[in-house]
Amino acid sequence: MSNAELSGFLGRWLPRLEEEMRGALAQNEPTVAAHYGMIRYHMGWADETLQPRIYRSGKRIRPMFCLLACAEVGGDPVQALPAAVAVELLHNFSLIHDDIEDGDEMRHHRPTVWKLWGVPLGINAGDALFALAFAAIQQLPRLGVAPQLTLQALEIFTQTCLALTEGQYLDISFETREDVSVLDYMRMIQGKTAALLGASTAIGALLGGATQQQIGHLLAFGEASGLAFQIQDDILGIWGDPVVTGKAAGNDILRRKKSLPILYTLNHAHVGEQFETLLDDDFGPAELPQALRLMDQAGAQEFAQDAMHAEHERSIAALHAALEARPGGTKLGALAESLLNRRV
Repeated sequence: MSNAELSGFLGRWLPRLEEEMRGALAQNEPTVAAHYGMIRYHMGWADETLQPRIYRSGKRIRPMFCLLACAEVGGDPVQALPAAVAVELLHNFSLIHDDIEDGDEMRHHRPTVWKLWGVPLGINAGDALFALAFAAIQQLPRLGVAPQLTLQALEIFTQTCLALTEGQYLDISFETREDVSVLDYMRMIQGKTAALLGASTAIGALLGGATQQQIGHLLAFGEASGLAFQIQDDILGIWGDPVVTGKAAGNDILRRKKSLPILYTLNHAHVGEQFETLLDDDFGPAELPQALRLMDQAGAQEFAQDAMHAEHERSIAALHAALEARPGGTKLGALAESLLNRRV
């Protein structure tokens, strides 16, 4: 599968997705215009004064997995557009709430919604996106999707919402726990990251007319891709190039974020105790080189890279099981490969 073919698909469907999402947020009532303006700001479509402007936004990975899965099993991506809109709006709901719960003041180099307009309005904007996500997926019957298929898509979508809250619960609880293991972490990102990518792919396959066996394999493909994607984020959060990522070197260590490489080092038999002592209340940029040396001694980067590649291989095996061997590969596989090789 050539990059040109994947780029052609993305070039065709990303604008359609953006158009559909903008339509889902269309609201002309003056008294609540600012409410929707805050959401458009978060989506990268408005500035801080709520005037139209285009900013760098998310990668739209989840809706593209949805549309690609529909196409790969022989369906028409048009029928999956409402579901693609729904998964992206749900993802952005979770981001607005995550920013509040984590106290993050910046996203994509801009102040977060709650930082500009306060926590109450930030929560409310996130809640609106949650409701709009369900409103979007309920548009499937208007495109001729059978009621039974719509209900199945809603069931997957609803279970995914619950999985997101489970992952966020674990993530928040890790902040005050001293006994977090690598396995605990993998369970957390299964809910917080992998579940929605898996659901996006499964729903797209369902709407494209896939068999139940294919849907199961593509669900596994999406989930494993999500795990690999998150572990790649963890690697970039410590060893990524600051010029590319826009974050300070070792940013996740400075934040004491319990990412996979950090947890692996904390639980390491030989350097774990020393690493934990180093990450005390006085830890700062001056101590960062020592922290990186300890992580190097533990082999944390290699461990994370091996885990990332293992999940990627698992995703490709599931993709092959779903779609069988195809000359030149698949667009889904090409997209998963591109995510593995990103630098930001």
